[in-house]
Amino acid sequence: MKVQEIRELIKLIDDSSIEEFEYENDGAKVLMKKKTDAPTQVITTVVPEQVQAPLVQQTQPVVQAAPAASPSSETVTIDETANLHKIVSPMVGTFYSASSPDAEAFAKVGSKVNEDSVVCIVEAMKLFNEIEADVKGEIVEVLAQNGQLVEYGQPLFLVKAD
Repeated sequence: MKVQEIRELIKLIDDSSIEEFEYENDGAKVLMKKKTDAPTQVITTVVPEQVQAPLVQQTQPVVQAAPAASPSSETVTIDETANLHKIVSPMVGTFYSASSPDAEAFAKVGSKVNEDSVVCIVEAMKLFNEIEADVKGEIVEVLAQNGQLVEYGQPLFLVKAD
């Protein structure tokens, strides 16, 4: 694992509310733990037969991300959300509502979607992942803003299923 990749992981973890993250690949193991009043701790270990370079330990200050307001002008009450389907983020990454800054959003309030309709993109580690609706219905609220960091399982859209 390269130092730059570790730095990108640190930034993603610092920008999220995740308190602990563990990643293992080809014998390299990265464990990050975050405390609210202390800097992020990164512990990198390598299996002995694969040791080729000195281990790197990075610490970055903890950055608390401010909660974002809903970009939708329509507000859905809690009673109404009970019957709505939530489209959630399958990963930690950056939410994009369109394929490029000048393109129209994949889905907005009032958009009709099918199970295989792409509703947004979540970028993680420079990979752009198309997120599908997984339900047929109408978008009633967009819960994430363009460019916002989203977490695993975070609701992105509310859909009134048909």
